[in-house]
Amino acid sequence: MISVALACVVPPVTALLYGSSGLRHRRETLWRRAVAERCAAALPDDPYAGADDRWWPEDDVQAAAARLVLDGLVTVNHRGSLSLTAAGADPARTAGHPLPDALLTALRRRTASAALGNLLAHDTAFRAARADFHTAVRDRLGAGRPRPARPAGCLTVIGVLLLVLEMTFTTVALLDGRPRGAVDWTASVVVGAALLGQFHWLGLSERREAAATRLGDPVAAHLRQAGVHPALTELAARDPESAALLRTSRTRLRRRRNRGRRRGRVL
Repeated sequence: MISVALACVVPPVTALLYGSSGLRHRRETLWRRAVAERCAAALPDDPYAGADDRWWPEDDVQAAAARLVLDGLVTVNHRGSLSLTAAGADPARTAGHPLPDALLTALRRRTASAALGNLLAHDTAFRAARADFHTAVRDRLGAGRPRPARPAGCLTVIGVLLLVLEMTFTTVALLDGRPRGAVDWTASVVVGAALLGQFHWLGLSERREAAATRLGDPVAAHLRQAGVHPALTELAARDPESAALLRTSRTRLRRRRNRGRRRGRVL
């Protein structure tokens, strides 16, 4: 009769395992879908958000500098140093976006022209403003429906150990005595099938965890899919020389004064 008693316990445990795993997988899928919808709606409205993870000639810093040059707030000379124009030096003028505004403010704090690389290396306030902007973007895109909570590592290990102990005890109990009668045989078959289902669940759970890890953060994945910032495209079409000088500006990290003639570019 022990097989009958096990049949009352093991199949419900198996059903509970599959039910909880399926529910968690569904919640994860719904969360990723909601994040994807928010990203699809928000990224076209703010291309700076998607430029953070691009390689540096096309990232958000280059886009912010290109926007300032296009708006006539900044000039870039033959060495790649950025200087404020009369309009850019006016405290009342803004670029209309937090990132170009942060770059414009960084240039206003300086008494001389500066390269983009130098600003990124030495201006902690600009780096902080940039980080705050992208953190706020990711928080906004990931807000709303919260991400499904995952069990802590120690709880997962404890749960697996308990499951293995339950499997071991059940297997030993089934093999301890030969079933007698149709009821015992039926119960033994049901318990055996439930045990096989639990073994399969262990592999299924591992595969789902690996798939979730491989997919990674959906916000970062959608940000990586963003195209080149429109300001960079526009500047490259209207003034390729200034676009090239901005790339040179990014490679200059040392603090040194400009020597020789200054040749600013302003649109």
